[in-house]
Amino acid sequence: DMVAKRDEVALQQIAYWNSGPASYRWNQIATNAMVKRGLPGNMAFRNLALMHIAIYDATIAAWDSKYTYNRLRPSEVEAGLTTVIPNPPSPAYPSEYAVTAAAASEMLAWLYPDAAQSFKDMAQEAVNSRLMAGVEYPSDVEAGLKLGKQVAQLVIERGKADGSDAKWTGTIPTEVGHWTGENPAFATQGSWKTWVLTSGDQFRPAPPPAYDSEQMANDMAEVKAFERTPVSNAIAMFWEFGAGGRRIYWFWNDVASRSILEAGWNDNAPLAARAYALTNIAADDGAIACFDAKYTYWAMRPFQVDPEFKPLFTTPNHPSYPSAHSCISTSTATVLAELFPANAAEVLSLATEAGEARIWGGIHFRTDVVVGTKLGEDVANAVITYANSDGAS
Repeated sequence: DMVAKRDEVALQQIAYWNSGPASYRWNQIATNAMVKRGLPGNMAFRNLALMHIAIYDATIAAWDSKYTYNRLRPSEVEAGLTTVIPNPPSPAYPSEYAVTAAAASEMLAWLYPDAAQSFKDMAQEAVNSRLMAGVEYPSDVEAGLKLGKQVAQLVIERGKADGSDAKWTGTIPTEVGHWTGENPAFATQGSWKTWVLTSGDQFRPAPPPAYDSEQMANDMAEVKAFERTPVSNAIAMFWEFGAGGRRIYWFWNDVASRSILEAGWNDNAPLAARAYALTNIAADDGAIACFDAKYTYWAMRPFQVDPEFKPLFTTPNHPSYPSAHSCISTSTATVLAELFPANAAEVLSLATEAGEARIWGGIHFRTDVVVGTKLGEDVANAVITYANSDGAS
């Protein structure tokens, strides 16, 4: 009898897993695992999109079964049973926390096999917490675990075939006026399989200004003329190291989590799972579209246009046009603004600041940011159009 095991540790576990909708803790677990491994944003958003799609599809499948069978919660059947937390406002079978735990842990175990057992142990702890809380039967949990694993296997097959493991075999252009360097980062990402876009080149922008054009001269002059201050440096550093690079996915998913909690979706597993899925799809497709353009045009960075110029920090090892931060932060923020209108002004201003900060740091031109922002908006609008047809509203 799991209810009989309600000691202090059990109560802490119940509170931990019940602190948000079923997907909330798994988003936190996943992003923390990726930050710990130093995963770049490009790959992390792909991995998070895969995990959250598995959670979302498993949750939708669970809701279909819930309202097919309409099983009562244990305390609704057994009058003497007390629950630690209120009964969720949905039928018990199958467990939404179990489908989420299975889908998430299976995806994470596949992505990070070195930690597979720890993810599966967390899944068991999550479902045990629901049994100890008295809100689900063991059969609710068992059915949920089975369903979540089945959905995860489908998504794993998709992940195996998305092209993200392709090795780059191209060559760096040698003509004057192009980016130069070694081992360009994520040079194949533009051909990865997209979620909503037809392909990475669906919204490919026009070519950037030629390196010897008046537009480029103006862009370079703006970057050089910018007067760095302690505040501008701090903001540029934040968007490079605190909310960029290997933490950009942690930052934007944290914004999503806060928005979900503020919206009061603790008991609405489908809406929460959908929000996480759409957020990470927008980021992943935004990155794919951005890197398609980057490696189509191989545009020079400011320090390459003017070798005398010194950026605030080391320039990322890929072409300049368009700005990845502008593409990804804009695509992500625009979708979050659509999902959570009360927070729209705040999240959109964050995306704008992310783009401006790249100019302040001396690693991007104005044109990179303007075009990256437009590309991010185009991607977001495609995701929003898709979302508006999914039946959730």
